[in-house]
Amino acid sequence: MSAELQPLIPTTDQRAKMAYVYIRQSSLMQVTRHGESTELQYSLVQRAVALGWPRERVELIDEDLGKSGAHAEIRGGIQRLLAEISLARVGLVLSFDASRLARNNRDWYQLLEVCSIFGTLIADGQRLYDPRLSHDRLLLGLSGMMSEAELHQLKQRMQAGARHKAERGELRQGLPVGLARGPAGEVILNPDEEVQARIRLVFEKFQEIRSAGGVMRYLRAAHLPLPARPRVGPAPYEVVWQPARTSAILDILHNPAYAGAYVYGRKLLDPARRTPTHPAGGRLLQPLDKWEICLHTRYPAYITWEEFVANQAQLRTNSLRYREERPGVARKGQALLQGIVRCGRCGALFHLHYSGPQGECPEYRCSADQSQFGGTDGQRVRALALDTQVEQRFLEALRPDQVALALAALAHLEQEEMAENKQWERRLERARSQAKRAERQYQAVEPENRLVARSLEKQWEERLRAVETVEKEYHAWKASRFGTFTQADREAVVALGSDLPALWQAATTTNTERKQMLRLVIREVIVDSKRAEGQVWVQINWQTGAQEQFWYQRRVNSYAVFTGTQALEQRVRELNAAGLMDAQIAATLEREGYQTPGLVHPITSKIVCHLRARWKIPTVKLNNNQQNPAQWEDGSYSVEGAAAKLGVSQDTIFTWLKTGRLKGERLGRSMPWKIYVTKDDERRLDAWLRCQGRRTRRSQREAL
Repeated sequence: MSAELQPLIPTTDQRAKMAYVYIRQSSLMQVTRHGESTELQYSLVQRAVALGWPRERVELIDEDLGKSGAHAEIRGGIQRLLAEISLARVGLVLSFDASRLARNNRDWYQLLEVCSIFGTLIADGQRLYDPRLSHDRLLLGLSGMMSEAELHQLKQRMQAGARHKAERGELRQGLPVGLARGPAGEVILNPDEEVQARIRLVFEKFQEIRSAGGVMRYLRAAHLPLPARPRVGPAPYEVVWQPARTSAILDILHNPAYAGAYVYGRKLLDPARRTPTHPAGGRLLQPLDKWEICLHTRYPAYITWEEFVANQAQLRTNSLRYREERPGVARKGQALLQGIVRCGRCGALFHLHYSGPQGECPEYRCSADQSQFGGTDGQRVRALALDTQVEQRFLEALRPDQVALALAALAHLEQEEMAENKQWERRLERARSQAKRAERQYQAVEPENRLVARSLEKQWEERLRAVETVEKEYHAWKASRFGTFTQADREAVVALGSDLPALWQAATTTNTERKQMLRLVIREVIVDSKRAEGQVWVQINWQTGAQEQFWYQRRVNSYAVFTGTQALEQRVRELNAAGLMDAQIAATLEREGYQTPGLVHPITSKIVCHLRARWKIPTVKLNNNQQNPAQWEDGSYSVEGAAAKLGVSQDTIFTWLKTGRLKGERLGRSMPWKIYVTKDDERRLDAWLRCQGRRTRRSQREAL
């Protein structure tokens, strides 16, 4: 008779090992409400004893109660069981059915393979299996497949029912902290006024700052925590207050329930994004157009649906992705047009590049044509020059409205002060009410019940300390604020706001604030630096829809492409014809605002001399281009006159001027020298020549 057809009886070696009874329920609700099923699984211990294992060698694994069998990674019990089998310590594994051990084929066949290698038997509520036998292996495989198919069918029916219920808006969903359920199950605003005020403050500040990180920094600076409702323990969940975090603010901004919308299918599960450290992760937020169900006006709203859609668009824009037309939020770098300057040739947004030893030279670059289509090198525009041009027009555009802007800023400051003060008053009111409640609880306890009285007394003291802490923080905040605006304060604010250029250039105004102001007025700036040599074409698209175009000179390396070359040459010729020397010409050009191609270096006499040589303009000399006299009118000598007076060659005079033995000056290059020779200089130089032996030889030559 074949071994596979004989009744399966555990061997002595198998009985010498341990028998493990694996117990699992899929959820905590099943554990609490389906007690009979759990008891039935615990009774498998008696079946292990009936198969020949002593009771002390039968071990229970029940730490996976309340965990789903869809994945083995989150179940510590099944992992421990596999480890024990791999160490050849297990002779029998008992479970009520295959679905208790695994709900997917990958985990099920891994268990079968390990058991077949180490000779471990598998038993359910009806029979005993040996994974090493082909018939038993086939039955176990079919059992695992049916278990997985059953789970699939269950999920399909439950998801279809949930979707059908969600289409009517009746599927009960978790609510954010700003909403709550009333006694009849209806959705209402959170009855806590402080919670409502804090949620509204987040939306108001996002409309103003346009950045979740900026809202977080504002709340942190104002010492205003955010409400949260952790889903820990049984419902109803308690509201707790936590320091502001960017992730918490993003959760508020992304949640459509605050706009009164009932949404189903807002997140998509992507198993590929799950990690062992986050087995429940992998949920991706879907864009609005991919939500399966969206029913408006089902909840009381904090903002309108249009405001919610605008917030989502702003959050997408805040992520820096130039190729997706996302310029990002205003940052603290020097480039004021970061994210809003566009190439005038291909239409792509300029990238920002910083160069220099300390990154002090920002530059706008466009390489889309080169990288995408294999074209030539794209545009490069120096940021500081372009920013200066746009900044001037921005301030000029706001000049007529400066007083109105100052008054609006004053009103905004007063409203912000009042709003923050109300937030602090609600926080203080909460702390004091909790202290009063703790006091009433302590007063209500029987004096003889000291065990309870001591705990309530300690709780009361903690609440009183919390009130004291909040009051100190409130007074510190109030001391750092403006307080009540007096008439003098109002006049000072209006005067400061009326001088917008001074406020713009103030050291206290950050680059981030300047960029935010620019973006409120300017939608985008289009630039083309290759339309004309040495010039940059710019078009400003204002938020009002108006457009403004202009040109400005750019920095170049050559006078050949410099746009001001012709005017500069004409002016140099005029000044040279008027008899001005190089230093005088340079001073006149600087005073009249002429510039070099680099636009940063001043015009000096050396530059004028170079330009004259380039344009073949003759030099203006002291003697009107005639032969130099021996002595000038002021008593100084020319090179020829000094050489004759001292009895040396002109080369020697030039050497003495270079080494400092003689003192002289000239007004510019190619200009004659004025050499100052005194009696002391004559005696000193004559003595030096005699010491060198040169005077004797020269005297002999003169004598011959």
